[in-house]
Amino acid sequence: MTIDMPTRRLRRSLLALAATALSLAFGAAPAHADTWPSKPVRLVVPFPAGAAPDVVARLVADRLARSWGQSVYIENKPGAGGIPGMSTLARAPADGYTIGFVPAAAATLTPLLYKNPQFNIDSDIVPVANIGISPMMVAVNSSSNIYTVADLVREAKAQPGKLNFAAAQANSVPHLTGEMLSRAGELQLFTVPYSGSPTATNALLAGDAKLTVDGLPALVQHVKGGKLRAIAVTSAQRLPGFENVPTVGETFKGFESVGWFALFVPAGTPVAVVDQINRETNKLLQQPDLVAQLADLGVYPRPGPPAAMGQFLAEQRALARNTVRDLGLQAQ
Repeated sequence: MTIDMPTRRLRRSLLALAATALSLAFGAAPAHADTWPSKPVRLVVPFPAGAAPDVVARLVADRLARSWGQSVYIENKPGAGGIPGMSTLARAPADGYTIGFVPAAAATLTPLLYKNPQFNIDSDIVPVANIGISPMMVAVNSSSNIYTVADLVREAKAQPGKLNFAAAQANSVPHLTGEMLSRAGELQLFTVPYSGSPTATNALLAGDAKLTVDGLPALVQHVKGGKLRAIAVTSAQRLPGFENVPTVGETFKGFESVGWFALFVPAGTPVAVVDQINRETNKLLQQPDLVAQLADLGVYPRPGPPAAMGQFLAEQRALARNTVRDLGLQAQ
């Protein structure tokens, strides 16, 4: 049988298409990993510009940009427990060009405290790298007669329900840490929620509150300036630079509550790209000048592989579930 020229050309075209498809199927992932990043990378931050997560994110973004030879630009998506930012991340293409800079509350508390968080942390996003933990301080006014956690317990039990606890935003990590402290010591603190760290700190400075619990950036300048007194930190160990400040766990065994920051990407992002982001982030977190800058912000690096971040996330989510359950909080 004779095959005419158009038929031959058609067969050649089909064979070429088939070869291209096979090439894409078997060679696309390695090629993508080899060339990534070949364009600017978006870093989604679910907090407003100038907030602590944004400040830390910009430090990290600047270093990653230098490492990758591509710009890394910040896209702030604040509000509603981080939902706008987290849902943006969850719906982004899984190509490595959208990374989320995720604070602890957005990953652990928001899925529990919002009826419609608009993202599923189990299926929509995956952890890549732990930037670091951010412990909190328990602080009182420097004119207070409270110098230790034991003093706080005595005063609280002498005046049940009357010690005002200035909570830096309702249902935030600092707020719930204060509630955990109150339960651990049976303190019956009277919680007064504020709009954020500055207003809660100002209430303590003005004498309108007896204590607050917050991240180091909100309190350190006032502690060092002598206006506030740090009576404890919420990490498992004492902190560098604050070795004279005991941990809450030294009074209430096993107590630990920390904030943290981590990088996440949309589910389905190539494993090779995830590994590359993790590897290069870990390198940055060992640079002495960056470590010093982060320490000034109360952030202590925790480099490790993606699997370690995944395990840490699972532990932190379990702790959040227990806390929300114990406090009887309901999703809104």
